Amino acid sequence: MTGKQEIVFELCAESVEACVAGEAGGADRIELCTALVEDGLTPSHGLVRVALERCNLPIHILVRPRAGDFVYSEAEFVTMKEDIAHFKQMGVAGFVIGVLHADGTVDRERTRELVELAAPFEVTFHRAFDVTPSLEQALEDVIAIGCKRVLTSAGAPDVVTGAPMLATLVEQAAGRTEIALGGGLRIEDAEWLVRVTKARHYHGSLRQSEPAPVLAVGDEGMEAVASRRGRSIVNPKDVQTMVAKLRNS
Repeated sequence: MTGKQEIVFELCAESVEACVAGEAGGADRIELCTALVEDGLTPSHGLVRVALERCNLPIHILVRPRAGDFVYSEAEFVTMKEDIAHFKQMGVAGFVIGVLHADGTVDRERTRELVELAAPFEVTFHRAFDVTPSLEQALEDVIAIGCKRVLTSAGAPDVVTGAPMLATLVEQAAGRTEIALGGGLRIEDAEWLVRVTKARHYHGSLRQSEPAPVLAVGDEGMEAVASRRGRSIVNPKDVQTMVAKLRNS
């Protein structure tokens, strides 16, 4: 693939430390969220503020008020709008959103309202896309709404499984929006995915598990609890390796 410099890697981060690691490792952009065990939720304003202070990469904010489906109540939708309005004043670079109808199709009216509210900042339509009944129609909807990119595994459990359909979506998009591959992206698959899909944008968390510190030495009960909880970290070297694999394909 030509134009190696055109490949973009976005680190999905749920901590300030992950944002800093992403910058140190050469990521191009951060998607900041919390609760990745729930596939990501809106981060706190405090987390966003500190991340902006300590990381110089463009930071895009996931706006998702709760776990579960992507059909939102009136109160949830108002909450999303309030978050976007506030985050715009904080210096973020973009937003990641997705709203569906009860039948799984893209809610064009509500999504367009969020895109217009977010302007002039970039908007990515997130993996709500993957549960729509027709990916091809959903892509046309998202393009019509004005989203800069679509984050997707093409409805598959991961981007490797979804690679053939991802290639089809890249071809269908034809530069009208960017198809960003996300969902189970692993370093060892990076080069192959670039060759097969011809996508330019890639998204992954590169998290590793780390045991939590022992909370009470000698108290086996507390040690067991701490061990079970653990934590996730991001190693800058993993980010560096991912970026190199993507760009050297």
